[in-house]
Amino acid sequence: MPPAHHADLNAYDTLRLGLNRAMAVAQAMGGMVHLGPLGSSGLYLAVESTVEGAATQRWEEVDRRSPQVPAYAVRTNAPAWTAPTSPELAACLPGVPSGAGLLSVPVPGSDEPLGVLSVFTRTPEKPTLHQQLTAVARWIADCLCDSPGSPQPEDAGRPADRDTAELPVGFWGWDFGTGTVIWDDAALGILGIDATGFDGQIRTWRRLVHPQDLPQLLARADEAIRARTPYQAEFRVRQPDAGMRRVEVRGQASSADDGSGPRLAGIVRDITWGHPAKGPAEQALRPVRYGFLAVDRSWRIIFANPEAERLLAPSRQLPGRVLWDAVPALCSPGMEEAGGQAAAEGRPTELDTRTHTGRRLHVRLAPLSDGLTLCISDISSIRHPPVDEASAEGAAVERTMRIVELTRALAGAVTGHDVADVMATHMVPLFGAKRVSVWTHENGRAFLMGSAGAKESLRRFEGARIAELPASTQAFIEGTLDFICSAEEFISRFPALADLPAASGAQAWAILPLIASGRTVGASCVIYEHPHAFSHEERTLFTAMSGMVAQAMERARLYDAEHRRAQELQRGLLPRRLPALPAVTASARYQPAGDGTKAGGDWYDVIPLSAEQVALVIGDVMGHGVSEAVTMGRLRTAGRTLADLEQPLDELFFHLNEVVSGLGDGFYATCLCIVYDPVSRMCQAITAGHPPPVVLRPDGTCYFPDLPVNPPLGAATPPFDTAEFSLPDGAILALYTDGLVESGGLDIAEGMGRLACHLRPSHVQVAETLDDLCDRLITTLLPDQRSRDDSALLVARTQALPPENISCLQLQDDPTAAGQARAHVRAQLAAWNLDELIMTTELVASELVGNVVRHARGPITLRLLRGRTLTCEVADASPAMPRIRRATDTDENGRGLQLISAVTSRWGARYTGSGKCIWTEQLLSTDPLGERVPSKSV
Repeated sequence: MPPAHHADLNAYDTLRLGLNRAMAVAQAMGGMVHLGPLGSSGLYLAVESTVEGAATQRWEEVDRRSPQVPAYAVRTNAPAWTAPTSPELAACLPGVPSGAGLLSVPVPGSDEPLGVLSVFTRTPEKPTLHQQLTAVARWIADCLCDSPGSPQPEDAGRPADRDTAELPVGFWGWDFGTGTVIWDDAALGILGIDATGFDGQIRTWRRLVHPQDLPQLLARADEAIRARTPYQAEFRVRQPDAGMRRVEVRGQASSADDGSGPRLAGIVRDITWGHPAKGPAEQALRPVRYGFLAVDRSWRIIFANPEAERLLAPSRQLPGRVLWDAVPALCSPGMEEAGGQAAAEGRPTELDTRTHTGRRLHVRLAPLSDGLTLCISDISSIRHPPVDEASAEGAAVERTMRIVELTRALAGAVTGHDVADVMATHMVPLFGAKRVSVWTHENGRAFLMGSAGAKESLRRFEGARIAELPASTQAFIEGTLDFICSAEEFISRFPALADLPAASGAQAWAILPLIASGRTVGASCVIYEHPHAFSHEERTLFTAMSGMVAQAMERARLYDAEHRRAQELQRGLLPRRLPALPAVTASARYQPAGDGTKAGGDWYDVIPLSAEQVALVIGDVMGHGVSEAVTMGRLRTAGRTLADLEQPLDELFFHLNEVVSGLGDGFYATCLCIVYDPVSRMCQAITAGHPPPVVLRPDGTCYFPDLPVNPPLGAATPPFDTAEFSLPDGAILALYTDGLVESGGLDIAEGMGRLACHLRPSHVQVAETLDDLCDRLITTLLPDQRSRDDSALLVARTQALPPENISCLQLQDDPTAAGQARAHVRAQLAAWNLDELIMTTELVASELVGNVVRHARGPITLRLLRGRTLTCEVADASPAMPRIRRATDTDENGRGLQLISAVTSRWGARYTGSGKCIWTEQLLSTDPLGERVPSKSV
């Protein structure tokens, strides 16, 4: 049975309750509901349960034309099922337990389904289950139609009250046929969206809407499209700083000119703070009433608000008609030219025009991606004003527009320096000033964030303790509200700064404190080059502006602090320097995601092992944030520890998988580890859900080694499969994370192809170092340095150990073996000019070989390696590992390993294919391979 009908449920609660009921009926492990307005090209994820991580992103939008089960159920308007063995299900949702299939049933609508309900379940496909889920889907449809707050046609088209109508507005449009969103710059500013990072897709916009508001938003869009009624909704938009902004949208449904599908277009207002206050400062900021039109590239009107219809007085409805036919008053010679200029330059243009009734209109044209918006203000009065009065009114309109632009720019300012730049760009021309300086206060010290003009005269206070400055200087730096009309007045007010007017060429100052939440966060000073008498209106406006700047500065301070913490955390978790080793020369880079304020989970490492072997490691913890970064640090530490213990690769990954699994179901990580042996030039590699490395041979050819596919850490079931491949001397290995190759909308296969292409010699400059190569790859593959995912890159050039630095001897398994080992050591070290190490190495080799003869079994192999250290290895066929014993005074044995530990710098043991190998290392006074410069720190 479906849940009982609740008339007071909102759309989100309706979907959540219905989905929970469906999961209970189907005994499901997870589920989701997609909604898609009538005629839309996509179905958009409105609510989900236990579908997390990469799977959620995969299901965010389902193309109605795709073969995916939810789309098929909507097209056929009937239940659809994907078997547990479906490759599509395995690829799209790797986290779903084995044996689970996907069952989808349409949510019914009057013409076509409103959406689709889907569950992941092991329950076999049964008609009774179909009937039960169909009943739940029908209940969801009924509740969506009756949900509270659904707009009535007569209310949706009613003009807003005066206060709300006068809020700054922007233009928006949704083309559901193509899945695209249209915004103008004003709308982007109101919503707090970075235009450079917005791809204009509905699926991207969907992520900005608060999850609890999305179902109602889509349901109202469907209702407006079906009934061709006005559209009105309020919803919350998620901001980059984790805050929320509440906006209102109003619009009208229409059909696209090319018949591709339905469209909604209208205006958007920021209603986060409710209606404007009525204080004098807020009154000064209130713009005049204006009409709003949006036209496409052929000047056909796609939206008009009621104020536009009142101002222009058309004979019939505006939308759908060509502008010149509908509003002859706007058919002035300069209008089309101004529109072409705005579209060509990508910035607004303005002009004045006069109607046939003598009314003067000010028109501001702003570009859209496929058209223009026209903001129309009436700058005339009923009685024709004198020329000076009209000019004053025009100036007031101009000032209002500048204030709106300043407000939008402050809303988009991210860092403290951005706030200072906005003030210099917008506030200086607004008040006809010369320049502006902005100070911020940190721990009782003053810091100059920006100054348009002579900074040298102010640099003396940079970083100074405010409490230690003279009293008059403190008042200037702290920003006590003051308006100074002349240089003489400034000198009398601030005698300690008497040289400042002459040094800066300033003659008047407006000193403004920046106070946010009752706390002074800084100060700003607007500077004039001539004496200036501040009017009451200017003082009121300055006071209002200082509050807006203070709020922007406080947000910027929080951003700057979070950015510093993220950078410090990332620097602390990643290697400060990569080791300089004989076997490999390495360089690495890490590029954070987005604006860099969130720590990521990508890491890399270069770990020296015994016998000059080197482990190259790269990995990626899924997600962004402090918990993911901490998980990355734990994995890197665990991997380095296990590698130091000479764990075989498959056992090392077994333990790493245990670490990630122990963190809970929400944690997954990919990892790739390659161990390079410079003696044999062989690589042993293992991957857990990570893309393979790319290898550049010395002859300029590239290839990706064929590695066995293992699931990601946290989702894998050991054992892990490993692979081996050989490398020519001088080959380059490039290890990377998916953020590097999936940037710019490319899939991972295309990105890997680009990476291999840019490694080839045709793209490599002469004498390019690995550091230069890393920088070039990052710049090429991430040109705007702002990826949606963090990226790591590790590049290493291999170098085989020369044969003359290797000596190997097979020994007999009898008591004479120790003597043979000593003789071989004496001869080989003398040939290497290492006479000072002969005695110690004889002792070590004799002890190790003697232990094999007494406690293990042959064959016995003695190997000497000359690299960054002198390595002495003894291998046998016994898997029993040695351990240091605590021998008593009366024991005759048990002191051999203690002796070896005392005379060598490092020793250890590792398993081999036929037994084990015990190794020791002794430091050399010089590097026989030449000195190596460490890789640049990252």
